[in-house]
Amino acid sequence: MSGLFISRLTQDPYFFFMWIFLVIISICFHEYCHAQVALWEDDTTARDEGHLTLNPLKQMGPLSLLMLAFIGFSWGQVPVNPQRMRRKVSPLLVSLAGPGANLLLYALFTILFYVTAMFFYDPDHLREANNALKLFFMGATINFVLFVFNMLPVPPLDGFAVFRYFSHRDLASNPELVKGVMLGLIFLAIFFIKYVLTAGEWLTLQWGVWLGLTGN
Repeated sequence: MSGLFISRLTQDPYFFFMWIFLVIISICFHEYCHAQVALWEDDTTARDEGHLTLNPLKQMGPLSLLMLAFIGFSWGQVPVNPQRMRRKVSPLLVSLAGPGANLLLYALFTILFYVTAMFFYDPDHLREANNALKLFFMGATINFVLFVFNMLPVPPLDGFAVFRYFSHRDLASNPELVKGVMLGLIFLAIFFIKYVLTAGEWLTLQWGVWLGLTGN
């Protein structure tokens, strides 16, 4: 994506709004799963602060939504308190819940993509079929990117919490370091997201080859 993402609003409004919709759904479901698993592990912090919802204003916030419109990239956050969780493994489960949600959505969108292509691709309704295929393909790609990005072992991403659990070290004790790394991640996402997107698109298409649904 060259230039600011918001330029797509005039160049390709269908792509712009479809991307915004899918990113919001994917991030909100990611954060909802964090909150739900935290509640299952006896931490009511997220529930008490209203995060058992798919409301983007709650899960993402106005600044995150504004950044999504301008650069096509966004984030969400759910408050949790590991001290209130009932098991030692609970923080790990909560951290994995978000990326796991994106992996689930990736699988769901990929299945819908191939089911549509195989059973609902009607030559008399090419526009509707093509729009559905674009929606599902983009949904799969976005959730692949979110899964990969969130599993990076750097603060404050979920992958860092997973890494910290297995390393048994408090590697996020320096708040300034965490802020610096987060800022760096935002810039890295802007410049390298197209390569991860390409990898996600390739993987989604390869499922059809591996399962014998399409040719090489």
